[in-house]
Order: sequence, then structure tokens, then C-alpha cells
Amino acid sequence: MTRSHDQKEDLTLQVERPKSFCAANGWTFEVIQDLGSGMNSKKKGLQNLLGRIGLGEVERLVITHKDRLLRFGADRVFSLCERFGTEVVLMEAAEGPSFEAEFVQDVLESITGFSARLYGSRSHQHKKLMDGIQEVTQT
Repeated sequence: MTRSHDQKEDLTLQVERPKSFCAANGWTFEVIQDLGSGMNSKKKGLQNLLGRIGLGEVERLVITHKDRLLRFGADRVFSLCERFGTEVVLMEAAEGPSFEAEFVQDVLESITGFSARLYGSRSHQHKKLMDGIQEVTQT
């Protein structure tokens, strides 16, 4: 299986628990989901959610873990929810990895993200350079 296929399967499983939780509590709900890094705050689903919270259209935000929303910045989203009257329901409290383990994971994800951007940028620059060289040698 490919990594993206694994992520899609995992996302499907992650969606089932909150759906069951909301149904058991008698809440109507809509699932908003994104596939990608928890460090990416520009995902379409997240942007849609934030806009709707700001318009007062979201009564309750139900998530399994704090980091399911965003790896960094979830507290800002929770503040936005508080300001616009959106209740935040965390299905599972932050019992899990220690602060140190979570910090190490965050640092590794940051380095991975920055490395990918750097190498992606270099790849684009390299291709542009090679295209330019090829154009000059053909004339």
C-alpha cells in the first residue's frame, strides 16, 4: 500500500469514532476532513471550518484529540471557538505522550516539513536551470 492510501484508510477510521460519539449524544453533525500534514494550516477543510466558526455557524466542534485539528495552533482555534460561541468537545483528554516526547515529535515534524520545502524548492530551481541550459544549447 502507498503512504497516501494508508492515510486515507486511517482518516476513514478517525472519522468513525466522532460520528458514533455525536450520534450517541443525539447531535446533528457534519464531518469536515482533510488529508495532509497536521502542520498545514492552509488545508481547505480547516479554512472552511474556521470561516464558518467566524460566522457563528458552528455550534460544537468535536474532535478526538487536540492534535487532530492542528499540530501547532490548536489553542488559537479554540480561542476563536470561545469568542464565537462554539463549544469544543475533546473526546480524549491529553493523556498520552509526555511533554518531552510530544516536543521531540513536533521538532522532527518541523524539520521534515522544512526539508521537504527546501528540497522541493531546489528541485524546481534545478529544473528551471536545466531548461535554461537546454534552451541555450539548442540555439
